[in-house]
Amino acid sequence: MNKRAQRLLPVVDMAQTTEREAAGKLRQYQHALQQAQQQLQNLQQYRDDYQQQWIDKGQTGVSGQWLMNYQRFLSQLEVAIVQQEQSLAWHQNNVSVSQAAWQQAYARLEGLRKLVQRYREDAQKMADKQEQKLLDEMAQRLMMQHAKQD
Repeated sequence: MNKRAQRLLPVVDMAQTTEREAAGKLRQYQHALQQAQQQLQNLQQYRDDYQQQWIDKGQTGVSGQWLMNYQRFLSQLEVAIVQQEQSLAWHQNNVSVSQAAWQQAYARLEGLRKLVQRYREDAQKMADKQEQKLLDEMAQRLMMQHAKQD
């Protein structure tokens, strides 16, 4: 390996560590987002079920106290849903920011890997040229020695 590629290896290692950490954070945020989505769905389903109770009970008649309790609880449930929607938006933002950070870290890592590869290829081409030059010189010497002997 040539010196230029060798000098870049610690930088590539650091970039790889940064990329892995960013990917880990992204996974964490995606998991939290999924949990927040599930919790919102659960709340919405619970509200829908509770409203169905109103329809069922309303057909048979309800007391004023039951109606007040129902409305108070439904109002609290709506507040919880709004709060969960805000939480969901916050989690979605975290995922977006984290995804952008990971993409940037990944692009940097890939760029560095390509640069190291190019340095290696350049070094190999130079080594191949030197080897070819030596072979040409040896062939020329052999031809000259054969010409002198004849």
